[in-house]
Amino acid sequence: MKKVFVAMKTNYELVLALLCGALILCAWLLQTWGVLYSGIALYVLAYLVGGFVKTREGFLEAIKEKDLNVDILMMLAAIGAAIIGYWGEGAMLIFIFSLAGAMETYTFNKSHKEISALMDLQPETAIRLVDGKEEEVAVGDLHIGDIILVKPGERIPADGSISLGETNVDESAITGESIPNEKGVGDEVFASTVNMRGSIQVKINKPSDQTLFQRIIRLVQNAQSEKSPSQLLIERFEGPYAKIVIAVSTAVILLGYFAFGMELSAAVYRGLVLLVVASPCALVASITPATLSAISNGARSGILFKGGVQLERLASLKVIAFDKTGTLTKGKPVVTDIYAKKGMTEKELMEITSSIESHSTHPLADAIINHAKRQYDITVTAPTLIENVVGFGVKGEYDGKSYKIGKADFVSDAAEDFNDNAASRLQKEGKTIVFIGDDEGIVGLIALKDTIRPETIDAIASLKEIGIESAMITGDNEQTAKVIAEESGLTNYYASCLPETKVDVVKELKEKYQTVAMVGDGINDAPALATADIGIAMGEGTDVALETADVVLMKNNLGSLSKAVGLSKRLKVVTRQNIIFAISIMMLFAVANFITAVPIPLAVIAHEGSTILVILNGLRLLRSKKAKVMDKRHVEALGIDSCEGDFYKTCTMSIEKCAKVAQGGVCPLQPVANPS
Repeated sequence: MKKVFVAMKTNYELVLALLCGALILCAWLLQTWGVLYSGIALYVLAYLVGGFVKTREGFLEAIKEKDLNVDILMMLAAIGAAIIGYWGEGAMLIFIFSLAGAMETYTFNKSHKEISALMDLQPETAIRLVDGKEEEVAVGDLHIGDIILVKPGERIPADGSISLGETNVDESAITGESIPNEKGVGDEVFASTVNMRGSIQVKINKPSDQTLFQRIIRLVQNAQSEKSPSQLLIERFEGPYAKIVIAVSTAVILLGYFAFGMELSAAVYRGLVLLVVASPCALVASITPATLSAISNGARSGILFKGGVQLERLASLKVIAFDKTGTLTKGKPVVTDIYAKKGMTEKELMEITSSIESHSTHPLADAIINHAKRQYDITVTAPTLIENVVGFGVKGEYDGKSYKIGKADFVSDAAEDFNDNAASRLQKEGKTIVFIGDDEGIVGLIALKDTIRPETIDAIASLKEIGIESAMITGDNEQTAKVIAEESGLTNYYASCLPETKVDVVKELKEKYQTVAMVGDGINDAPALATADIGIAMGEGTDVALETADVVLMKNNLGSLSKAVGLSKRLKVVTRQNIIFAISIMMLFAVANFITAVPIPLAVIAHEGSTILVILNGLRLLRSKKAKVMDKRHVEALGIDSCEGDFYKTCTMSIEKCAKVAQGGVCPLQPVANPS
């Protein structure tokens, strides 16, 4: 019973509309049975019940905006019908109008469902540790530097880093990725994600109202409240148009009565019909429900639009510029090649290098240490002496010997000649080289590379399929940029770009292509994101990039780009369909009313029916299109080579599903038994 009451409270507008319909049915039955005045009394009650919400909204908006609106037009038409004795027709107008309004409210509530779902994921309390004692506090009372305890199965209350313990964290609330991530001491964790395994202690590094989760909520809320250019145009048009409709309807009544000799009731009837059919309800409802539905669809898929403006603009996109590190690539270099001098094993070289690099803060040092632990099970021991030479490398002593690690000219004059110019060959493959040398010369080198994301190739290809060019803008050198561009399937790239150079490149692309998007994740990308027509940030990016961007890909999946563009183009098609349909119905019945008297019930059904239809058409954007099935290009991009022949045409597994299963190295695809 309680659930029914809550549902009625949430959908009270729909309840009132249905009650209005029931009263109209009862009134009609009473009049049919000859109980005239009781029928009229029920019609009056239907007016009050069905018209309360829209009349109240209409008058409040008219007072606020100091202008007329479609709600006022509908109320005038219904009252006019009652004055000339058409109680049933007026009540029917109220009923269908209130029903259309209830549907529009349902659309609005549906679009806010994601916000409500997100809000439900936020913990309200946390266990704070003070002098070793546990105390339960409200999340809002947490401060930066506080240590909190998070037990298995609990949601993490605030952003921070693990200070004690290790676990797996389900971050699907943030990224949409269902596979839990391993976390240990020093790793960052986010509010509203779930601690899956062990108890952990987390040191708070952000206030509760500035967490990544809170920013996501604000992004969606702002997107749903910000109006697109098309919406603003329709709303500006609504007030003046309402005045024109009232003036023309009044003119029809006066001309019919004085110029054409109609009876007053007949003239008023025609004027009321025109007032009904010419009201722009359907036109006003053509855009807002569709836009809200598209924004909700995107939010559900991890694509956060900051407003209808950005969503609309994506439809005219011609080129997307990508940052390299952290966008096209994973942003984390990995060791790819190890060369040691004769008489030294790779493991010995890695022991020396990882121990000395353990005191370095360079990203390459972390990659080398992680590789040493993972591949060789090396326990890193601290060197006896360490010296950082900024911009060149490090010096250190290990096991009584001095070593240099870093660039070629810093380590040894003969570094480039080591192992038959191995460094030169590796650099042509876009790899970064770290040289290791002692007092006698080069003892080895380690090559590292920032590998491209698994979805990059397919994302670029998908964009090309829908007519969008792609370019890469990176601060890396020409050779590295060329290799990454070739691996990603890009023909256009710009190398050695500083933040200000990236801005110049974006401006250059805007002159050539008109509408340009920029995708990035770092602080150095923020100026270019702001300069582009549409700035797109990766969800794992910096705070500056997230705040500057117009669109955020929370799942860090470049494959979402084509979906975002597709969603924008679908929105454009749907709104165009709605506008053409709404105007056509208005024009058709307005002309018909001048030629012959259109019955009010028919006018009401046509007018409000068209409003309901455009709302329903907009709701179609809540649905996501089915995932594409695998074809040969997708299979090859995933590195799967065990499928042959026409198999690619008969596979029904989605790209996303295959990408996950194929990570195990076994081709999961199964052909359709009887392909059609």
